[in-house]
Amino acid sequence: MKQKSIITTTAKVFAISSLAFALGACSPSDEEKVTQEGQSLQTEAEQKVVAPANESERLALFFKQSYETDLARSPMAQSYQGIKTDYDKWGDFSEAAADETRALMEKRLTDANKFNTSELSESEKLSLEIYKIDLERKLANDEFRHHTYIMHQFRAWHTTVPSFLINIHRISDVSDAEAYIARLQKVDALFDQVIEQLKIRQDLGVYPPKWAYDQMIQASANVIKGNPFNESPADSTILKDFKEKLKAIGLSNAEQAGLLAEANEALLTSVKPAYEKLMQALSTQRLLTPEGDGVWRLPNGSEWYQNRLNWFTTTELNAEEVHKIGLENVERIHNQMRDIMKQVNFDGTMQEFFLFMRNDDRFYYENTDEGRQRYMTEAKDYIDAMEAKLDDYFGLKPQARMVVKRVEAFREQSAGKAFYQSPSKDGSRPGTYYANLFDMRSMPTYQMEALAYHEGIPGHHMQRAIAQELDGIPEFQKYVSFTAYTEGWGLYTEELGKDMGFYTDPYSDFGRLAMELWRACRLVVDTGIHEMKWSRDKAINYLIDNTPNPEADSIKAIERYIAMPGQATAYMIGKLKIMELRDLAKSEMGDKFDYRGFHDTILKDGPVPLTLLEKNVKSWIAANK
Repeated sequence: MKQKSIITTTAKVFAISSLAFALGACSPSDEEKVTQEGQSLQTEAEQKVVAPANESERLALFFKQSYETDLARSPMAQSYQGIKTDYDKWGDFSEAAADETRALMEKRLTDANKFNTSELSESEKLSLEIYKIDLERKLANDEFRHHTYIMHQFRAWHTTVPSFLINIHRISDVSDAEAYIARLQKVDALFDQVIEQLKIRQDLGVYPPKWAYDQMIQASANVIKGNPFNESPADSTILKDFKEKLKAIGLSNAEQAGLLAEANEALLTSVKPAYEKLMQALSTQRLLTPEGDGVWRLPNGSEWYQNRLNWFTTTELNAEEVHKIGLENVERIHNQMRDIMKQVNFDGTMQEFFLFMRNDDRFYYENTDEGRQRYMTEAKDYIDAMEAKLDDYFGLKPQARMVVKRVEAFREQSAGKAFYQSPSKDGSRPGTYYANLFDMRSMPTYQMEALAYHEGIPGHHMQRAIAQELDGIPEFQKYVSFTAYTEGWGLYTEELGKDMGFYTDPYSDFGRLAMELWRACRLVVDTGIHEMKWSRDKAINYLIDNTPNPEADSIKAIERYIAMPGQATAYMIGKLKIMELRDLAKSEMGDKFDYRGFHDTILKDGPVPLTLLEKNVKSWIAANK
């Protein structure tokens, strides 16, 4: 039977931001109580725990209980995985819950160190090592708990609430609709916790820059526009979504009317006042934030930035070292771009070529519905062609489908240009490559091919969907966060496309280089902003001078790096490590090098820090050369 394509496309507007918040928590006295309260996630048979007979079984039970405890503490994480146990809740994001989370992690780390590794398999030892590294990293982060911006313009609670309801909260029956309404009714309590966290940071002197507040306030106001918030010919974003989902499940008119009345009341009595209180709190803090853009302006800012670099790169590199790596790679990629200029017979300087690529209409589709649909269709075509060649380069492939969608209107002005959302584990929600088509001049066609490979196949969809589907590893290992691994893989697959014979158009190959150059420049500007006291304008000008991307692209990017210090450094650091390991494997193995084996070695354990990735690849080389 012919294999069904794992990607489809749709013009319907949906999107979901990646989780940019900590897991929620209830308030138990210890982990055992949390596990007990979370047992509704399991079947009765699964609840009958047999005493472990050996160290391997004891470790498996430890991982299982740990994972289920975390899942039981986070209604939103349950929903992301298609579980409806706490479908009417958001979670607990209070200071008390954060304290309990820290105590839980400390206890787990103590317990993890008690296992006798001599009785474990190599795979089990790797899982235990990942588990401990993950805990140690999270505990290090908790030392700077209040340095993390609880609200910023790029991705935070003001947009998470509507995007979560629209894209994650599925309605298949009346109880799901009632849970949706219950979540609306609890937005005011959720935002009270967010505002309390804002006040804690205010007392400590931790604020995002002033210009970020204007964007947060505007995006918040967008959520409470339209019916029932004010007289309007159009429904608000959330109400429109709720109506469409109700209509799809085939209720009677009377049933729909009753649920709509409850939803309208919740929007007016909970959602609207919650957003108004949040906007007031943001307006107050806007007047208090100190001048400047980087985290150097915050108390212990340099120490926190080093923590961010450690977290995102999974290395011990400091800001100066990252900055230097960035400058070296900018120069390398500029030289490769000069080769492209010769191929297309361009007579002029590199900066003149950049201006040509920014301004020539041939590289941009019309800023119309037709232009946007054409972009999405052709992005799908690129991924379809890539999918046809996967068997030559991959043994492991995902079962989950993938779709291409537009970022929805209410947040497209503040969202990034493209991102990926993992599928639900039960298959009810596909993996999704979101393209932000608000401004088509920010989405040049010469970058479309590399962007599709990075966000879709063989990039994030391959890695993240495969991780969810892996057998023989504990559940926590499938979802653990090592950004240099995941984003390094995405950037690596852009260049892999060239190795596979794609980028036949030199302008498209220039687009690949432009996207790699963008990641190299990130190393320069991120460290420049947060450690070297660069201003927002200086960082924007650096991108404009050194990349072909349009000015609007550069502005949005720098504002993102300011909101999420260190995150942008993960891409290039991770990609360079994967390329280094591939070069090592080719050198050591010669004719025995196999792309399928190399890629399966990278993907078979789920996300890992770069140190363990190197260890895994070297073991594969030794076993196969």
